[in-house]
Amino acid sequence: MHFDRLTLPLPVNNDNKMILKKKTIYLFFIILAASTVVNKVYAEGDEGDGYLHNLQYSPRYFGPNAFPMPELRSGSLGTRWEAEVRGEYHEFEGDRTKDIYARLFVPVAEGRAGLEINYVIYEYYNMTRETVEERHAAGTHWDHGAHGDIIVSSFYRLLKSEKWADIMLEATLKTASGNRLADARYTDAAAYWFNVNIGRNLYKRPDNKLHLRIQGLAGFYCWMTNEIVHRQNDAFIYAAGISGAFKNLTLDADVAGIYGYKNNGDRPLQLRTKLNYEYGKSIFSFRYKHGMKDALYDTFSVGYIRCF
Repeated sequence: MHFDRLTLPLPVNNDNKMILKKKTIYLFFIILAASTVVNKVYAEGDEGDGYLHNLQYSPRYFGPNAFPMPELRSGSLGTRWEAEVRGEYHEFEGDRTKDIYARLFVPVAEGRAGLEINYVIYEYYNMTRETVEERHAAGTHWDHGAHGDIIVSSFYRLLKSEKWADIMLEATLKTASGNRLADARYTDAAAYWFNVNIGRNLYKRPDNKLHLRIQGLAGFYCWMTNEIVHRQNDAFIYAAGISGAFKNLTLDADVAGIYGYKNNGDRPLQLRTKLNYEYGKSIFSFRYKHGMKDALYDTFSVGYIRCF
């Protein structure tokens, strides 16, 4: 009997998991590269001469994906790989935007650290003439759509304590890979942010099937602008919320914002809600974001996450 236990096919399962993870990485980067190439082909005329110097580099005067806000992560990191695809719809009276978003999360050292890459693969928008004039954009839409910036995030666990709190550090770089600057969709300029993410249980049942948790973050957000003198905008980022879970359901609600020092449309605020249902290794995600102050858009999204 002891010999039989030793011959269980565990190595085969581990090899299959590794192969699946490698295929996921390859597929993600193939989609990313193909999307970038296709959009570069259709990017002719993106400079929009005569418009660029009038653009206002702040969240109020750009598309809904140009200045992403950091996610609340409750101070902790998962130990599973996650591959996500999500469809999003953003609206306010001056713009209707649809996009496809992709994300890959890779845990490191059993959840002590992590790496994440996310990207808006395709974005289609249709602005009113009033919005075009307010933003000094070149046109109301682009027939071939737009693509977003590649965003790379790293996470480091600082503290894990049931008694006190879970604390995590995030460092993120937003590249300048997005297009349609002429239509004020993406900034064609780099940005970065750092924040400390914290979470603590208010209540947790011994069987882990029910818990209530508070969470928050605070940090620094910086992005490049088109101004000659003040080449960057430095901002404070913040968020606070609550998370509850019952069996396979998780519900999050929080308020998040950016507070720029220029006060030129750089102080967006969002009320964010997220409902996740986990079934096996699959997670079905539903989100709603309500924009306030300089965040003009309301966002509805449906996503699918596969865990490995």
